[in-house]
Amino acid sequence: MPVNVVLDKVLDKAYENKSLADILSAPPSALAGLTPEHDKALAALKIKTIADLGSNKYFQLAATLVDLGTKQG
Repeated sequence: MPVNVVLDKVLDKAYENKSLADILSAPPSALAGLTPEHDKALAALKIKTIADLGSNKYFQLAATLVDLGTKQG
């Protein structure tokens, strides 16, 4: 089943029409709001691509904890 997702608001203009594989292999600065300076800081954590960022266990854990916190009354 094909899925169509509009990513115009979350990606840098240069990446809006790229394939998902290209986006995942792009530097974090391909995300709207991040800069090459952020790439340098993240590289110190061995995060060089959007895929690295999304699969980082610490960021995933933090996102899970935030989700859990918002679900508590």
